[in-house]
Amino acid sequence: MMNPDLTRRFGFLVSDVARLYGQQFDRLAREEIGLSQAQCRLLGVLAAHDGDQALSQTELAQRLGLSTMAVASLCDRMAAAGWVRREPSDSDRRINRLHLQPRARKALAGALAIGDTLSTRALGKLSAAERAQLLALLAKVRVQLINLAATEESAA
Repeated sequence: MMNPDLTRRFGFLVSDVARLYGQQFDRLAREEIGLSQAQCRLLGVLAAHDGDQALSQTELAQRLGLSTMAVASLCDRMAAAGWVRREPSDSDRRINRLHLQPRARKALAGALAIGDTLSTRALGKLSAAERAQLLALLAKVRVQLINLAATEESAA
């Protein structure tokens, strides 16, 4: 059997870049704002739905790609530390809706700044045109993967 060069395979390369970026982001976020990458992602997803109906823990788990138990544990810690607030749903008392606390917005701004700085460093060897092209191509692939998943769900 041949020894494949995984660094030329899309799936491996995207996963490895995400893993390496995530490790760097996690280290910097813990040092600078005292939050993990997972906690920053949670804040980011909640902030993206700010103004809409607040997300439940189940909806949050789906958007984060985590189990409901993992998100429940994460939310327990985040609520205890004052980053998020749980409110019972008006329509179903079994559901809690999650809201960002004011201090979480400041932390999220810090996380976005960390991400911007890390992205600048990671993409530093690329020209402005190459950076724009890379982001545009990844956005196209993302849309295609979303469409594939939707097609598979409707066929099932």
